[in-house]
Amino acid sequence: MAVTDEAITKIKAMIVAGELRPGDRLPREKALSERLGLSRSSLREAIKALSLIRILDVRQGDGTYVTSLSPPLLLEALSFVVDFHEDATVLELLEVRRILEPAATAMACAHVDDATVERLYDLVDEVSEDTPVEDLVANDLELHRCIAEASGNGYVASLLDSLAGRTARARIWRGMTETQALSRTLAEHQAIVDAIAARQPDVARGWATVHVAGVERWLRQLL
Repeated sequence: MAVTDEAITKIKAMIVAGELRPGDRLPREKALSERLGLSRSSLREAIKALSLIRILDVRQGDGTYVTSLSPPLLLEALSFVVDFHEDATVLELLEVRRILEPAATAMACAHVDDATVERLYDLVDEVSEDTPVEDLVANDLELHRCIAEASGNGYVASLLDSLAGRTARARIWRGMTETQALSRTLAEHQAIVDAIAARQPDVARGWATVHVAGVERWLRQLL
């Protein structure tokens, strides 16, 4: 194992073991390098790497702190990587959505509150077949974001949010070129929200699968 990788592993172990908690300041460099049996240069490289992926926060003149370790913060790096994928790999992103989104939608049935259900119905009512495709996709993104957040799992919600924007172009393209794509999308949204409101996880999961798989199937045929 490279020395820097070893340093990263040891700092990670301290966080996992609870020796360092979110918001804690790391010991001074000399003390920490001696404690971990590492050179100060390898420790610096490890801290630099961990700060890039939002595990640590280096504050000039103050010290190095463990971040909040919140899901959106930790998954920023994934969002950055996703933005560089080529169009053909959107299919792979859609496959991931097809795995995660139905599960998140089913989970939402157990955690959703009445205010969120009302918000979901408002989003459904905001659009129609006459709505411009770009506005429909923006509405779609917000609807799915709300559902993912209602799942009660911050990591699932953040993962789906990271993937959603990257597949938006494919959804706009489909809406502009495929006959009845808009009407199907609206009907599927209505069915998903109805199932969530009725707290029917199996029905919600089924409709979410149909919804995401429709875009994936269309893009496969096109490519």
